Amino acid sequence: MKMRNSKGCFLAFTVFAGFIATAAMAQSQSCPTVRVKEGVLAGSCDAKVAAYKAIPYAQPPTGDLRWKAPQPPSPWKGVRQATEFSASCIQDLQRERLPWTKPFMTQNDMSEDCLYLNVWAPVTASKGKFPVYLFIHGGGNTEGSGEIPVYDGQNLATHGVVVVNLNYRLGFLGYLAHPELTAESAHHASGNYGILDQIAALRWIQENIAQFGGDPSRVTISGQSGGSADVHVLSASPLAKGLFTGAIAESGSSVPTASTTTLAQAEQAGVEVARKLGASSLAELRKAPASAFVPGGPAGKPGTLIVDGYVLPEEVMSIFAEGRENQVHWITGMQADEGSSQPTYGKIPANEFRKQVEARYGEMAKRFLALYPAETPDSQKQSARDRGLASMYLWATATAKTNKFPIYTYYFTEPTPWPEHPEFAAFHTSEIAFDLDNLDKVNHPYGPKDHEVSKTMSQYWVNFFTTGDPNGNGVPAWQPFDPNAPKTEEIGVNPGMRPLMSPEKLAFWKEYFNSPISRNTGVF
Repeated sequence: MKMRNSKGCFLAFTVFAGFIATAAMAQSQSCPTVRVKEGVLAGSCDAKVAAYKAIPYAQPPTGDLRWKAPQPPSPWKGVRQATEFSASCIQDLQRERLPWTKPFMTQNDMSEDCLYLNVWAPVTASKGKFPVYLFIHGGGNTEGSGEIPVYDGQNLATHGVVVVNLNYRLGFLGYLAHPELTAESAHHASGNYGILDQIAALRWIQENIAQFGGDPSRVTISGQSGGSADVHVLSASPLAKGLFTGAIAESGSSVPTASTTTLAQAEQAGVEVARKLGASSLAELRKAPASAFVPGGPAGKPGTLIVDGYVLPEEVMSIFAEGRENQVHWITGMQADEGSSQPTYGKIPANEFRKQVEARYGEMAKRFLALYPAETPDSQKQSARDRGLASMYLWATATAKTNKFPIYTYYFTEPTPWPEHPEFAAFHTSEIAFDLDNLDKVNHPYGPKDHEVSKTMSQYWVNFFTTGDPNGNGVPAWQPFDPNAPKTEEIGVNPGMRPLMSPEKLAFWKEYFNSPISRNTGVF
């Protein structure tokens, strides 16, 4: 990869083993260099934060390394300029798709050479001082990038956190299984390469983050949507044991958990991909252009996470139920309007809604409609909200039986101010701008109340990174999860602990999720 010219402030220094910055440096906006295992990095900075972008954490997964576990990055000589983002991983580039405006979507170019991460660190950092936060982007494991503006770590780093995000392989290039891939693997497994990339990034953090001022014994991982599913897989995977101490799952934790497939099913899907591309062997598949694997292109639609017996030995909830998950601190939650990206959200005619309920809930439909009458205007939205809250409650109830640390759950209700589209409200992913303290990165007319919510939410996160507990530093008290007191922390319109729902509604959802009727249906 070619070296890039710096667009930030940079002053050459004698390379130290650690990250050294004095008050004078901060005032003059000088940017210290950092030595990682492979070589020396020069970033860009302001008075508070130094940023290092496009740091390789693995070799480019191209050629013979396509569909292989990530390999350690190659060393370099001299000073590597780390001031611009790398290309994003191969995906179907959609620059904007409402309710996700441009700050929520990938905006740069894509390449198969994409295994890079980005670090934002306080310029006052001294070795091993600050907690570390690794953010795993969403996008259903088929799209997304570390360069997305709303994921920027600059603002959160000013709170005394070393922030990291990354690119990881997506779609077919990240999750293709095939009999030949399984046969060549020493572990007799294939697929889940995107998860292996995330594990490689976590290992890179353990080896190098102290040089940026980060404490490798205090690493929290977080993901939103598809990234949340990955957080659960990492928490269940024996390969990630000991690499992080805290986990945040946003949209969220639920029963059933993220969709997975068996290795045999995934292998057959891979054979079908090869057939569609006219490839008669793995060697030919590896020679196909990366563009052939763009989701929705000639190869078709990518599959899901795979129970491969190696990265993921069993279904996530089975691992949790047996107490074999990685023991970490947890925050998990959901948005009030997770489904508002759908044009029919809350707008289905009463007669049609009743028919859908009868088809979906079968013998339980009559009880559902007694609790959520089809003629009541808000029933559609409220039933979707309660469904998600109940599913989160049941996940936390099950996890609390085996996890030795307290679990904290939340319900985000602050609507995004959007005069043109008020219907989106607290939409899927909207909370990221608040908890990363990035309202200034988004083109919505946020007001004083929004900024107050962001201040509180980002402080909860920083507290959690620091101690494993979101409480402290002047934020409202957040009680840990108690299955015998079904409450959650509301963040937004009416902040504070609130009941999940009425006892009658919760009893209905408990019965529903414990019945065969609930299988293979959506969470929200």
